[in-house]
Amino acid sequence: MSKIILITGTSSGFGKLSTITLAKEGHTVIAAMREVNGKNSESAKELSALPNVDVVEMDVTSEESVNAAVQIVLKKYNKIDILINNAGVTGFGLLEATSINQIKKIFEVNLFGAIRTYQAVLPSMREEKSGLIINISSGLGLFAPPFIVPYEMTKFGLEALTEGIRYEIKGYGIETVTVQPGPFPTEIGDKAAGFGPDRQDILDSYGPTAQSALEGFGTAMYGKMTEYQADSQEIADALLKLINLPSGTRPFHTVVNRLGEGVEQAFVENRKEYRKGLMDNMGWGEF
Repeated sequence: MSKIILITGTSSGFGKLSTITLAKEGHTVIAAMREVNGKNSESAKELSALPNVDVVEMDVTSEESVNAAVQIVLKKYNKIDILINNAGVTGFGLLEATSINQIKKIFEVNLFGAIRTYQAVLPSMREEKSGLIINISSGLGLFAPPFIVPYEMTKFGLEALTEGIRYEIKGYGIETVTVQPGPFPTEIGDKAAGFGPDRQDILDSYGPTAQSALEGFGTAMYGKMTEYQADSQEIADALLKLINLPSGTRPFHTVVNRLGEGVEQAFVENRKEYRKGLMDNMGWGEF
């Protein structure tokens, strides 16, 4: 059955591919992005020309922009069946050399942006007593290697948001789940410089050893992507599969990372047992 699907961050990467993939399957996709008449105008025109795609202006760092976009969608389509929180940014480098203001910029998009969209779509979903919210998290929301700590903090936060709120909204027929991509060759890495370390004095004080370690981290990651031929279409396909599953049967975690050779999925599966034990011991088992 065709769904009304709102996706954030659709100007490139996972969001753009997912828009194209889901629209081809007959779903109505509202492709949300910033600056549809500015720097993203070409992407906006490209997607607008596709059947079943409607492009809408949305800046997830602005509550007013998010609410306005959602109201436009609801006025035109009367409901939003599915929200996919995909908009995201990253930044590589030393945590000490990254100012709080710079870190806040990452949180505004990756975590606070998702909270804004939840709060904007939940009233209509509760009224419909139906809905699905999929958060594009990360394998780096499950474990934290060095040199990308602010990004990891937002993804750990997104995991906590999804895990906690699902109990608050399940009584209204609303599901919320996460997808954890591994590293893929998308444009998010090209934009990372604007969100990286901005305290040059601290960078200088660490000397060349830290820079060499950072470069080694990046080289290893990109080398693995090449070795395993990571293809971003895998994320779009995983989203389609999740959407097509019957309500109540969707897994809470979906790891998409051939590079990890199943370790991440095993980790999240094993964590279920410990989580259940903790909830039961605290007397929260009914949640």
